[in-house]
Amino acid sequence: MNLKTKITLAFLTMLLLLLGVSAFTLYSLNRLDRSARNVLQDNLYSVNLGQQMLRALDQIERQPLTNTAATSQFAKAFLREAGNVTEPGEQELVNQLQQRLTQLQQQQGAWQLKRGDVPAVAPAITGQMRQLTYRIIDVNTQALTRKNEAANRLATEQSGYVLALLTFAVLTCLLFVLSVPEAAVSGLRKLSASIENATHQDYSNSIPVESHDEFGGVARAFNRLLVQLQDYRTSTLAQLLAERNRMVSLVNNLDEGLLLVDENRRLILANPVAQQLLALPPEQLVNRPAEEIAQQNDLFRELLRHLDTPAAQRPTEAAPVLTLAQHDEEAYYRVSVNDVVSFNEALDKMEFVGSILTLRNVSEYKKLDQAKSNFLATVSHELKTPLSSINFSLKLLQNGKVGPVNEEQQNILATIKQENQRLLRLVGELIDVSRLESGNIQLNFQAARVTEVVQFAAATIQLQLQPKQLSLDIQITDTLPPVRADIEKTTWVLLNLLANAIRYSPEQAQIHIRAALTTEAQPQVRISVQDHGPGIAPQYQEKIFQRFVQIPNQSGYKGGSGLGLSIAREFIGSQGGQL
Repeated sequence: MNLKTKITLAFLTMLLLLLGVSAFTLYSLNRLDRSARNVLQDNLYSVNLGQQMLRALDQIERQPLTNTAATSQFAKAFLREAGNVTEPGEQELVNQLQQRLTQLQQQQGAWQLKRGDVPAVAPAITGQMRQLTYRIIDVNTQALTRKNEAANRLATEQSGYVLALLTFAVLTCLLFVLSVPEAAVSGLRKLSASIENATHQDYSNSIPVESHDEFGGVARAFNRLLVQLQDYRTSTLAQLLAERNRMVSLVNNLDEGLLLVDENRRLILANPVAQQLLALPPEQLVNRPAEEIAQQNDLFRELLRHLDTPAAQRPTEAAPVLTLAQHDEEAYYRVSVNDVVSFNEALDKMEFVGSILTLRNVSEYKKLDQAKSNFLATVSHELKTPLSSINFSLKLLQNGKVGPVNEEQQNILATIKQENQRLLRLVGELIDVSRLESGNIQLNFQAARVTEVVQFAAATIQLQLQPKQLSLDIQITDTLPPVRADIEKTTWVLLNLLANAIRYSPEQAQIHIRAALTTEAQPQVRISVQDHGPGIAPQYQEKIFQRFVQIPNQSGYKGGSGLGLSIAREFIGSQGGQL
């Protein structure tokens, strides 16, 4: 029998018990009501009629033969009593009383016809009638008492029956109230306990099947689910372990240092290379707060500083290179920081889950770069002297001090001088690059007013504005505070930007120079140079600061070396600024 049928039968039984108690109570009340009505109709009515006959007899006895009106009242009450005979012996009394009433009526009739003296028999008849009336009243009074006692016994008996039936109904209902909900909830408790164990990955706590109702079906289905979950967990766990072992092997065999910091700033992974670089065993690294490790390890403190750099600023900065001592020689490691985000299905949004720090050994590349820098420095210095001599010789030839030169020769000399000047500029830029890479650049910091730097650069560039009829729009307020900068190198950067603006501006255009104070926590002065040239396509904007890179343009200019912006950025960055 299923649970629904059990609950339905329980409610039907309770309903039937309620209807039975109500029907029996109604039946008992009807019996008591009928008994009370019978008493009132049979006996109490006869007693009242007897009282009426006694009152009529009182009037008759004062005038036995002449008071026919009282006799009529007595006769009416007597006729009603004769029609309400209900008790044994009452009919005989009624018959005797009928005879006495007839005798009285005959004497009254004879007296009215003869008009003589009152016979002596009249008082005797009324006296007998009174006795018979009293006996009738006494019979009905005794019957009333007897029936009242019987009614009381019936009421007591019916009350006992109703109370017993009500007690049985209440006990039966209590039995259903206590058993049916428990039967409905016990299965849920077992199911809830098994589900709770399953949430803790304990699939061994199955539900015993004790019935064939709905809970029995749920228990069988849930037990099958537990078996399937256990099989799935076993297979999935094996796959996860295999995948984990594969990932651990890959991470441990990397030739790069790998550190993983979770969203709570706790180090959760460090591969052997990272452990070797930090000179700390795994137990002093894994599952420890990053700040605690940084207090004990200088290298990790430096890595944490790069981790704390806002993500928006990381792409604009070159990946830092750390110099570490390994095997009595310097080793170079490039630091890379990548934030890890994951989609949270519960919240339906992307969440930050940690950061990955990698230390890539770039010692070989650094050595090659140093060799290249040394080669460039050597070649640049070796080329600068002969190029200067060539430039001096060209001046002598152009001046005619060593002999006359015709016009065609002058054109050739001018072309040679122009190319020689370009080579000298290139050699000078190469020397600057080698100094920047070697760290031998000298900075002369001093307090400088931005207005003076801009005015000096604008005055220097005036001659270059004339061929295209360009004009400068300078918008700088005198309220800007002095800046700490190398005036010479800052002016060189500003001249380089202005030269690019002049090169790519259309004729009769304006070049705008603006300077303003930023609203950051540590204010800086921002200087901007804006022209109305063709601009730079988005796909090339990330490459403009790379060395020896030429960006295609509509004007077809190819005279640059691709080093100007790279050197300008190094000059500004070395002063703590940003280009």
